Amino acid sequence: MGHEWIDAEKEFKWSEDVKVESEVTEIVLVRHGETTWNAAGRIQGQIESELNEVGQKQAVAIAERLGKEARPVAVYSSDLKRAKDTALMIAKTCFCPEVTEVPDLKERHVGSLQGLYWTEGAEKEPEAYSAFFSSQNDLEIPGGGESFDQLCDRSMNALEQIAKKHKGKRVIVVTHGGVLRAIYLRITQASSAGKLLNASVNVVHLRDKKWIIDSWSDVSHLSSVGFLQRGFDGDSKP
Repeated sequence: MGHEWIDAEKEFKWSEDVKVESEVTEIVLVRHGETTWNAAGRIQGQIESELNEVGQKQAVAIAERLGKEARPVAVYSSDLKRAKDTALMIAKTCFCPEVTEVPDLKERHVGSLQGLYWTEGAEKEPEAYSAFFSSQNDLEIPGGGESFDQLCDRSMNALEQIAKKHKGKRVIVVTHGGVLRAIYLRITQASSAGKLLNASVNVVHLRDKKWIIDSWSDVSHLSSVGFLQRGFDGDSKP
């Protein structure tokens, strides 16, 4: 009966590779706190809007929650102020010395809809409004806006770069409703992302080069603060 020879060096390398691939990178995605425009029902897109009083309380609440959980190695944020202000509070309680701004994490540019109220979008900018809710993902929104595919590509690329830099670690990323929706739909291939709530916690894992949704739209930390029930819903017209 013959012997079965094993290449020990090859076997060791295979085992080592499996160990590396099994590492889980955890990214905690946070939507910024409520803003004055969120409360008023205005379309922000990439226009700046300040956190209102409720939004500031939400930022404190989410910071307190995350400060009690496993410490992240880094905190990232969109370069829009509403996200940065939320991220700064989180970084402080998590003992992270800085917040790294990533422009590709900013909200979707929604063209000529920016600055309008949701209730007037269909009447004042019908083409842009229709493009925003269109199922044609490569359709750019009139007025300099992005297509949904463009939003998905830059959002996922930013996430991939952050995960690559912090492989096997826990990272917090503060961003926007549109970006969260894009990430959820790209990962799950679902037809709807549901409501994306202000100051919500959304956790994704990267394991063996595959993205997995661990938890989504958790606002249990806002029970004493409150939040807008309508949230951001890019799948249903107001």
